[in-house]
Amino acid sequence: MSDPRPNRSFVKSDGTEPVDAHLRDRDYLIPTEMTRLLAAAKSGRHGARDHLMLLLMYRHGLRVSELIALRRNDLDLNSGHIWVRRLKRGLATNQPLTGDELRALRRVLSVRRDALPWLFLSERGQPMTRQAVNYLVTAIARRAGLGPIHPHMLRHSCGHALAHAGRDLRLIQDYLGHRDPRHTSRYTRTAAVRFQGIWG
Repeated sequence: MSDPRPNRSFVKSDGTEPVDAHLRDRDYLIPTEMTRLLAAAKSGRHGARDHLMLLLMYRHGLRVSELIALRRNDLDLNSGHIWVRRLKRGLATNQPLTGDELRALRRVLSVRRDALPWLFLSERGQPMTRQAVNYLVTAIARRAGLGPIHPHMLRHSCGHALAHAGRDLRLIQDYLGHRDPRHTSRYTRTAAVRFQGIWG
């Protein structure tokens, strides 16, 4: 009996690639890759600024638009906190700054001679643009010997790092400013820590 669907294409598994490979491309950096990326950022013309930008994007899961919107008065260096305004109806939070973040911030701010409110400025003394950040991340990734990387991967890297460290889904949700926990579950679902001890 002939197949009533003559144009039907059959998917054949030949063992060379998982059938869901197109769904599982890794869209985040593992800690060793982040270390390479951050080190490469320091070697550029504006290394201190670029390193700080990437460090804050990673540690606080910032979108590019949230990064370039940061202002100096969002920082409290005495108490070691940063006010993160989330976009896309996300929840704003006051987040702690680690020691290396505080040192990087003081290094960048110590050479500023302007009174402009934005935390990050271009070479011409203007607020950083999305296009400039995209270009810098691509160029720094190339210097680090990493594959194609876009800025949003640093936000994903933050979520995955927290999930792999065993942080609670609700905590990660609040930290990244997600209103819907389904946006956070992508990180916790794939975290290896979930499967620790599964064989006893």
